[in-house]
Amino acid sequence: MDKYNLSYEELFKAEKNEGVVTEFGAVSVDTGKFTGRSPEDKFIVAGGPGSEQVWWRDEKNPTSPNKPMAIETWDYVSSLVKEQLKDKKVYVMDGYLGARKEAQMKVRLITEIAWQAHFFKNMFLRKTEGSDPSIIDWTIYSAPKAVAKDWEKYGLNSEVFIAINLEKQETVIGGTWYGGEIKKGMFSLANYFLPLKGIGSFHCSANEGKDGNTALFFGLSGTGKTTLSHDPKRKLIGDDEHGWDEEGIFNLEGGCYAKMINISKEGEPDIYKAIRRNALLENVVVDDKGKVDFTDASKTENTRMSYPIEHIERRVKSLTGRHPKTVIFLTCDSFGILPPVAKLTPEQAKYWFLSGYTAKIAGTERGINEPKAAFSPCFGQSFLTLHPTKYAQILEKKIKQHHCQVYLVNTGWSGGGYGVGQRMNLGITRKIVTEILEARLGKADYIKMSLFELMIPKQVKGVEAEILNPKNTWLDKSAYEAEAKKLASLFKENFKRFRN
Repeated sequence: MDKYNLSYEELFKAEKNEGVVTEFGAVSVDTGKFTGRSPEDKFIVAGGPGSEQVWWRDEKNPTSPNKPMAIETWDYVSSLVKEQLKDKKVYVMDGYLGARKEAQMKVRLITEIAWQAHFFKNMFLRKTEGSDPSIIDWTIYSAPKAVAKDWEKYGLNSEVFIAINLEKQETVIGGTWYGGEIKKGMFSLANYFLPLKGIGSFHCSANEGKDGNTALFFGLSGTGKTTLSHDPKRKLIGDDEHGWDEEGIFNLEGGCYAKMINISKEGEPDIYKAIRRNALLENVVVDDKGKVDFTDASKTENTRMSYPIEHIERRVKSLTGRHPKTVIFLTCDSFGILPPVAKLTPEQAKYWFLSGYTAKIAGTERGINEPKAAFSPCFGQSFLTLHPTKYAQILEKKIKQHHCQVYLVNTGWSGGGYGVGQRMNLGITRKIVTEILEARLGKADYIKMSLFELMIPKQVKGVEAEILNPKNTWLDKSAYEAEAKKLASLFKENFKRFRN
């Protein structure tokens, strides 16, 4: 008998056999050899009117994440997954994508894995008023045990596949146990449907101050979106994915998916408090007594926890907010060239948004074992279903329309590149972000950083003035100049694709 929309208690009883109950009361599971997303194994079925808008990977767009799949290949992988789930006791979970009713999708997950049903329950919205329970807008079939043995014959990248069919409104996942594929697959679809309605769909976290002013934090996984949006003086709206329409911003999800490596009660108190029953830990090291070692990265750097947003006491219950007054771009500069903070003009904001410069953090994708410099348009290239300029146009319009202050914050290296310098201290970054959110940094005096023409504040309360200019932190100033020129040339080369 299939199990429909089980409660947390029912899921807990089912998944105890799939994982380990930790000292926190949360179950911990392993996702096998795949401890991060497999972007090269994701495909969209080509053909049909829905695919005409897709930003396809081809000779002109080799960096697009949207690899076309033939209908014959879809039939193959779809049949593999559905055959695997056939005659099994499967978990059927229903949830919603999008806290704004007018922009909402009802999503159904079908899987034979109890903890994946739990993951879905954590990450998707669980209840919304006025929604028709009989309507399913999208169905996800997740069958980790289904592997594509004939993958070469069908033009796949490996035995793993994440296949999206816009016409059938289905996603099939096989060969990987990583829960993030479920979450990010649906984000890719939000990035398809919402912009075509003129609604922004962005890879960002959001929070709200006591005065009701909201802020957005853009950045790839590992740059600090989740950590910095969990602010003791502000309420969380969401930690990763948001829409921006004519009414304001809204969370696309019903939970959070935080990195857990080296987490501490002192450094990230809100997230640490969320480690309890109904949370789900992934790939952390647990001993035979259920004690967790969050400093142990022997399985992966990408240890994770999903948890319902209700685990965060300081949250906006509607998961919506006003039009933001502040936009922060988080970058993890592995070269140690960029300043801890810089103020951007609207034109610079569009440039940096399209550039999406950061470093891919170890473990978030297969094959990434140490930070690697990368340009990821819109701070989320892997999830862009339409051309990057579509999202940039919407963001630029919103920034100008609502007079947003935009800042670039570097959570990466200072005093040298990776292996020489040091990662930016989280306490310093928090002080900088506080000054931004409390509108004091907007009134500061600035100097121009010549090569990148970034405006750097002369002083930030509680931060040593010397580190605000990155050149000052390098022992060898000529080495800094040389590396800065190299990085600038990479920016110019990368941006050529948007000038064609």
